[in-house]
Amino acid sequence: MMLTAFLRTIVLYLVLTLVIRLMGKRQLGEMEPAEFVVAMLIADLAAVPMQDGGIPLLSGIIPILTLLGLQLLMAAGSLKWVWFRRLLCGKPVMLISEGKISVDALRRARITLDELSEHLREKDVLEIANVQYAILETNGQISVFPYPKYRPASAMDAGIQAEHQHLPITIITDGKILWDNLPLIQKDRDWLLSTLEHLGYPAKETLLLTVDSRGKVYHLPREGQP
Repeated sequence: MMLTAFLRTIVLYLVLTLVIRLMGKRQLGEMEPAEFVVAMLIADLAAVPMQDGGIPLLSGIIPILTLLGLQLLMAAGSLKWVWFRRLLCGKPVMLISEGKISVDALRRARITLDELSEHLREKDVLEIANVQYAILETNGQISVFPYPKYRPASAMDAGIQAEHQHLPITIITDGKILWDNLPLIQKDRDWLLSTLEHLGYPAKETLLLTVDSRGKVYHLPREGQP
């Protein structure tokens, strides 16, 4: 009995992981209303066969896969039809426009002035008067755009020539070599072995090794290594 419950839990865990992966990489706070409802239903459906061994496993998996199919169809419909996307997700609401708070918009969104101030503080804005636009997005987040004079100065504003950024590519992580990443930096096996020999650390003693497009190598040995 214990072994059966153990195996059922593993199967449901794998199914749920696959389903959430297929739904897309979103944090809970970034989900659209329809996505949040599907996630909650899937969690409830998985809990029933996990707790009750008398319920066939397929009785939990089939509804979960049905919800996944429905979610994928709704996602496809949202991409194809604007009206369908607005029906499922709504549309952004302008809470502040040109420095003026829309009381009607706040009332429709059921957001109090205290909650609005809290959201602004989360964006490092202390004064509502400094905000030119504030928009309630369809995922519940509030985008805040201060007046230009209250925004942090960028390198362009300061007249500074900023250095171009180079994305580092991970080649070794926790002692494991990611061979598929070597072509991304136009390097081969011989180059990696030569680099490790020059650094004085084999791959198994390397916690992290990254290389950017300029060829700059960052190496971090495991703890306890000299």
